[in-house]
Amino acid sequence: MSTEINYLSNPLNGVGLKSLLIEIVDHYGFEILFAYLNINCFKNNPSIESSVKFLKKTDWAREKVEAFYLYQYKNLPKASSEQFLLPPRNRIVPDDQKPGTPAELTLEDAEFVREKREEKSAAWEAGQRSGEHFSTKRKKPSSGSDSKRNNKHSKQDGQALPKSASTSEESDSDPWANWKNKTGR
Repeated sequence: MSTEINYLSNPLNGVGLKSLLIEIVDHYGFEILFAYLNINCFKNNPSIESSVKFLKKTDWAREKVEAFYLYQYKNLPKASSEQFLLPPRNRIVPDDQKPGTPAELTLEDAEFVREKREEKSAAWEAGQRSGEHFSTKRKKPSSGSDSKRNNKHSKQDGQALPKSASTSEESDSDPWANWKNKTGR
């Protein structure tokens, strides 16, 4: 029963997508929405009708707008890690958290936020390339003679064999490089 009460305290409860969009566009405008959310329906010939049509078809974009509504426009504290995994409309807002005044947003702040996101993304991609990712799915090395034959770093006479420069460069820039090498293309 308390879940229903908490769910009812979510500011998105009972608010349609069109009225939500009208509310944030009236306050911030399409330019700020595009700067913060980077959704093209707010940049290319923006209108409420075309944006609603796009957002109804596109779950990720709608959820991004709804999260913006909750955490920027309604100025609620950020969701817990468990609640963050849920779509914004399904999140439970604790009773002690009440909507505040809309956050003051500027295009300069949006540029700063965009730069931080790019830095974070670049760091994440660099970690992916270096193998420092946190995925639970990891490739297990194959056993037997195949792994020794296919391992380019296997030791021979106590020395590690270096990777050829062209293979290393190709695999960093071209994900199909190993396939190309195997097929002789």
